[in-house]
Amino acid sequence: MIKNFKNKKVLITGHTGFKGSWLTIWLVMMGAKILGISKDVPTKPSHYSALGISKKIIDFRFDIRNLNKLKKTIIKFQPDFIFHLAAQPLVNISYKNPLITWETNLVGTINILESIKLLKKKCVCVIVTSDKCYRNYELKRGYKETDELGGSDPYSASKGAAEIAVRSYIESFFVDPKKYRIVTARAGNVIGGGDWNQGRLIPDCMISTQSNRVVKIRNQYSTRPWQHVIELIYGYLKLAIKLKENKLFHGESFNFGPNKHKNRKVKEILHEIKKQWNNFKWVQIKNGDESEKESKLLKLNCDKSNRKLKWKILMNFQETIKLTLDWYKQHSGHFSQKKKNIYKISSCQIKYYEKKFLNR
Repeated sequence: MIKNFKNKKVLITGHTGFKGSWLTIWLVMMGAKILGISKDVPTKPSHYSALGISKKIIDFRFDIRNLNKLKKTIIKFQPDFIFHLAAQPLVNISYKNPLITWETNLVGTINILESIKLLKKKCVCVIVTSDKCYRNYELKRGYKETDELGGSDPYSASKGAAEIAVRSYIESFFVDPKKYRIVTARAGNVIGGGDWNQGRLIPDCMISTQSNRVVKIRNQYSTRPWQHVIELIYGYLKLAIKLKENKLFHGESFNFGPNKHKNRKVKEILHEIKKQWNNFKWVQIKNGDESEKESKLLKLNCDKSNRKLKWKILMNFQETIKLTLDWYKQHSGHFSQKKKNIYKISSCQIKYYEKKFLNR
């Protein structure tokens, strides 16, 4: 995989976020020339800030809603690969700030597409949306890439709209795959070290546990396609490689998540955390605002990624939780009181995944 990205120009939007920071460090490890675009560092603490890799890349801070600046930046950089992850990523925030959510997730994606039109070289682009882009009927069979798009909350709806916009641009402006190749990626719920977004399960658990507080859980019976962030990032990288190699991937969409029979309830994750972190405690609470609805059941059918990309979840449930908790334990000094080296902690987890699962 290294040879595909070594010395290649890679543009990442949302590089300071949770998934974006893991993608950035992996590409840094492979020797890519990276330009990152983010409005800011979205959380404090921050995985990206703690990695200390801003000097290893070109680190730009501006809003992707700024079309003129985005165009100038992309035209000057002339990337070989683009990974578009920048977004307003939280359902609860989308209720509070629907306009910003729509502008960032829909118009921001369109701005990326408008900028790609001006490139003078071949470019491979992976546009990341969400598993919530599907119109959710609480189906048990798992949503396929051809299923209906949509969503009731502003976040989900904006991601469904972004998918429609990408399809429109491909059929209107990017018909010929000789120059531009574009795909969308739809991922299930992602966990792993370095996520500090409040309102997400693992960050809430880790923040409360490290402060010796009881974790408040809204719905322990909700079911989600949980996966470790390293597995997902490997999927994005593999998708980009396959897209570059095969023009038939152009215009396609791919789901990334566990087998539909391996989805887990929130309660199961809580029990597994309890097994591995003794002082962990939680309590079920009522959702404070019933108007802010979140689906209880969400499953993806990832047969297409399994078949066409030869990608699948390789870690079992216990390994996924263990790798996640090990990161937070090392970050908190649970294992040692020595000064924390977050770059080493995260890069070692990537190397562990490569050695145990990819190089066997």
